Amino acid sequence: MPKRLQVYEADAITVSFDPNLCIHARDCVRGLPAVFDPTRPRWIRPGAAPADQVAEVVARCPTGALRVRRPGGDEPAVPPAATLTLKPGGPLLVRGRVRIETEGGELIAEMEAAALCRCGHTANPPFCDGSHERIAS
Repeated sequence: MPKRLQVYEADAITVSFDPNLCIHARDCVRGLPAVFDPTRPRWIRPGAAPADQVAEVVARCPTGALRVRRPGGDEPAVPPAATLTLKPGGPLLVRGRVRIETEGGELIAEMEAAALCRCGHTANPPFCDGSHERIAS
């Protein structure tokens, strides 16, 4: 069953988190621990740092699980070409506008970043859910 989208608002920025896409890379936690602290029940506090810093750390999210929106603003600009990065023993990371479809052409998602499963053991295909960590041990 899919987990629900989480939305955290501050005056200057809103951060949303899709737990169905997250592989716990922790780039956000390392980047701004005052804002992103998974030990808190409401783990994202976008008002705890300047909006530009929050947006910069969210842009580092390798899966697109984190997104930002500014009041009255559009989504951040996305590079026109996608970049694919193979993580050793892990997912295929996609950065840039990507459209993911089934073999029959049904739209699964349109996003700016994604972590796609390469091990075949994900419970959330085609997205990586970190299962490669479990099967590697």
